Amino acid sequence: MRTVIFDLDGTLADTSADLIAAANTAMQAMGHAPQLRVGQDDATAFRGGRAMLKLSLERMGHGDVAGEVERGYPILLAASGEALDVSTRLYPGALDAVQALWADGFRVGVCTNKPELLADQLLQRLGVRDLFASLIGADTLATRKPDPAPYVAAVEQAGGAVARSLLVGDTVTDRDTARAAGVPSVLVTFGPLGQSVADMAPDALLGDFGQMLDVARALLD
Repeated sequence: MRTVIFDLDGTLADTSADLIAAANTAMQAMGHAPQLRVGQDDATAFRGGRAMLKLSLERMGHGDVAGEVERGYPILLAASGEALDVSTRLYPGALDAVQALWADGFRVGVCTNKPELLADQLLQRLGVRDLFASLIGADTLATRKPDPAPYVAAVEQAGGAVARSLLVGDTVTDRDTARAAGVPSVLVTFGPLGQSVADMAPDALLGDFGQMLDVARALLD
C-alpha cells in the first residue's frame, strides 16, 4: 500500500503565529520580555518549542540557556494548548491534496514533533483528523524525528509499508528522518525557508499542494 506521511507544523498548516505567541507567553511567565516576532522567526517556530525558547534566551543574552529552556518548555506547551488555532490555518490546497491521495488509493498519516495530544487536538479543530489514518507525535514513542522509529510507526499505523512510502515536510529534520528510514523526502517551498530547502537535497520539492498527487505517484509508482 502506497503511503504518504505528512509533517504538521509548517507543512500541512501554518502554525507559526500561534507557536510564537506561546513562546512569548512562556518567556513572560518566566519573567523575561517576549523576543520572537511573527514573520521574522517563523522558521524557528517550525523547528519546535525548545528551538524557539533557545533563540529567545540567546537573543537576550541569558546566562543559562539550557536550564531555562527546560524550565520554560512545559509552560510553552500549556500556553500552546490554550491557544492552538487562533491564527493557524491549513495551507491552501492541503485538504484537497489529502483527499486526492485517498481517492487514488494512498494511505495518509501524520508524523510530527508536536506532542501527540496537541497534534490530535489541532487536527480536530481544523476539521481534518478523520483524513489521517495515523498520528505519531513527539511523545508517542521514546524517540522523535529524525529518529526513523516514529516515521515507521506512522506508516505501519496507517496500514502501509515503509518500502512504498514517503515523507512530506519542511525542515532538515524531515529530510534526515526520511533518509534514516530509507524513503524519499519531499520538502515544501511555500514555508519561510522558501526555495532554500532545495539546498537540503530532498528527493522532490513541493511548491503547491496541487502538485502533491503527481509527486507522490512519480516517487512511489
